[in-house]
Amino acid sequence: MTGGAFGIEGLVAGSAPGMAIALILITPFIWSIPTALMVTELATAMPVEGGYYVWVKRALGRFWGFTQSWISWLYGLVIAASFAALFADCTSSFLRLAFSSTVIDDSAAVRWIVAAVLIVGFGLLDIRGAKAVGDSSKVFAVMVFAPFITMFVLAGIRWAANPEPFWLPVTPPGTGLLGAFGLGLFIVMYNFLGWDSISTILGEIEKTLKVIPRVMLIAVPLIILAYLSPVLAGLTSGVDHTKWGDTVFFPELATAIGGRWLGIWVAIGGMFCAAGLFNAMVLSNSRLPFVLASDGYLSQALVARHPRFGTPVISIIVCSVIYAMLAFGPFQTLAVTTVLLYGVSLLLQFTLLIMLRLKVPEMVRPFRIPGGLPGVIVISLLPAPIIVVAVLITARDEGASFLVLAAILLASAPLAFLITNTVFKRGQPDRLTHEMSAADWAEL
Repeated sequence: MTGGAFGIEGLVAGSAPGMAIALILITPFIWSIPTALMVTELATAMPVEGGYYVWVKRALGRFWGFTQSWISWLYGLVIAASFAALFADCTSSFLRLAFSSTVIDDSAAVRWIVAAVLIVGFGLLDIRGAKAVGDSSKVFAVMVFAPFITMFVLAGIRWAANPEPFWLPVTPPGTGLLGAFGLGLFIVMYNFLGWDSISTILGEIEKTLKVIPRVMLIAVPLIILAYLSPVLAGLTSGVDHTKWGDTVFFPELATAIGGRWLGIWVAIGGMFCAAGLFNAMVLSNSRLPFVLASDGYLSQALVARHPRFGTPVISIIVCSVIYAMLAFGPFQTLAVTTVLLYGVSLLLQFTLLIMLRLKVPEMVRPFRIPGGLPGVIVISLLPAPIIVVAVLITARDEGASFLVLAAILLASAPLAFLITNTVFKRGQPDRLTHEMSAADWAEL
């Protein structure tokens, strides 16, 4: 879900310190927590490989199931590519601090090669399976958060000796509260998205009914702290908040707080951050073409599994090639497009959550969102307004170019459904099913 606060730096420069802190604290309650609750209910009710593809198909039908999976696959491709681009940015920051080298900044080709090396390396790791990805993520977590914790402690000591209101100004000059809120909303939404990505690998998780609720309960507060504490530390560094860069500015802030050694350490942590995020996204995203092919919508070549590890090896390779093609794009442009696609996907999932409560009230739900149907409706409606606000404000301030790309990708879903039904499906029944036997439930 998170690899540290890298990528959130532009929030402080755009929305000012006070609003940046408020956004980090408020957004999870109207964006992340509703999604985590929705995913927990559906994942424990239907813990099947493919996750939200199967969920939407059961509640809304084949077309919407395909559309959900297609859109999710597309934004997953974009977000994975954005992590590869972030890795190149973090590597560039490390080289500047450690060796005064700007080779990545000076050459788009070198920048792409750095991203491509990451893509190849973690594509190979993902072929080894979910456990290999999970074990490596534990190592990455230590490498990312150790320097951030050190940075936070040193910043706290400095601030205690000379306390100043680091949270001021609350908004940029000449900008009201609503305007400042909207300026940073897309960045925070991007950093707090992805809660449903675990659903596509539910078939590879043991004791799903126990694991998923526990994971969500632990992850939400930890992720808020993962973004809040580095931002608070950076605001005490004495660096003008308007100078914070769009991405990967924490090494410079760390240098101001603890010296060059801490800046280099945080830059290395940034490389592990981007690598870890990319690693996890490849695991989740590569399963979507696999389940679509398993249902007959894509070429059966994508169903091929690795003979030793049992992973969808062809699907992983195809996705990795697309990541490499998209990694040319700048991180921020990729991030904005991702949020819009993810928002549409999320609204579909909340719609199916309501529909299943109406159509199948007797479904076994080991975890239920409290409050009955009214509670589900309230939870489902919370994210919708900020998706609309974020799109409108970003279009106003940055132009509507990102909407064009997003619109093309969204429009591709019904076209892809028509083509895949004609070329691959040809009237065959779906192979994947949401039904589970008594033995399956007993094992879970």
